Amino acid sequence: MGKKLVFGHKNPDTDALSAAVAMAYYLERIGEEAEAVALGKANDESKFAFDYFKVSLPRIVSSVADEVEEVVLVDHNEPIQSVDDLDQVTVIQVVDHHRIFGFNTGQPLYYRAEPIGSTSSVLYKMFQEKDIDIPQAIAGLMLSAIISDTLLLKSPTCTKEDIDIANELAKIAEVNLNEYGLELLKAGTNIASQSEDQILNGDAKNFEMDDQKIRVGQVNIIGFDEILDRKAALLAEMEKAVAQDDLSLFLFVATDVLDSNSIGLVAGNKASLAEKAFKQSLKEQQIDLPGVVSRKKQIIPPLTEAFTEE
Repeated sequence: MGKKLVFGHKNPDTDALSAAVAMAYYLERIGEEAEAVALGKANDESKFAFDYFKVSLPRIVSSVADEVEEVVLVDHNEPIQSVDDLDQVTVIQVVDHHRIFGFNTGQPLYYRAEPIGSTSSVLYKMFQEKDIDIPQAIAGLMLSAIISDTLLLKSPTCTKEDIDIANELAKIAEVNLNEYGLELLKAGTNIASQSEDQILNGDAKNFEMDDQKIRVGQVNIIGFDEILDRKAALLAEMEKAVAQDDLSLFLFVATDVLDSNSIGLVAGNKASLAEKAFKQSLKEQQIDLPGVVSRKKQIIPPLTEAFTEE
């Protein structure tokens, strides 16, 4: 058995990076050789977490088949979101908390997916089941992932398990859950120095719906003024992406982490399906998304239904 590379999805968020690090450590503890890598640069929120707990960010790779024969996926399973040469390696394990789409293998594998708030929550349970102690720094990263994915335990994806796990991880990490959580979320809301492309694609995922390609990006902010001031430039960049990447729909969601509300910017020839999905009217390519904070639970399911029923 050779070394395995462990990685999350492209445009990695805090859960994708933290889960990769935690999973690689878990594998090492059960006798496997593993390395956490990343499929893109870390965002400001993730950098804050890794700096806070003094952990080096995983190295960035664009291919894996030139290094290993076997890989482990965390926080994703859809090939469209994964490394480009995924079909040239063997996926031996998946740990995730998303829908399963387009994923298949030629041989049996370990697959663990649970409908809870974070992949790091699933990993915490795996550590407990194997009676493996979690180091303070890795506990801090896992806690950061849960905070990020559940917006400090306020997202509709958050379960009682996530809350209990977050409190246990906070004890191991030796931080105040709410105080650290607010610091972490605020670290990811500064977009003043970012380009339109960075804002739109820093946390963007591609999906296939009814044989059509869509992209959903999301950014956490405090207040909508800055996004609206840059609306024209953001939409221009979105239209360019639609043409270049053959997207039927590009939905960019800006989420106010304090008020738990969002607005969306929409581009593509299937923009009307956003109106259908969210039962809101588009006004100058903008749509109100009251109470919407979760891409996984509140955005992708209604969009999938709208595309399927078209």
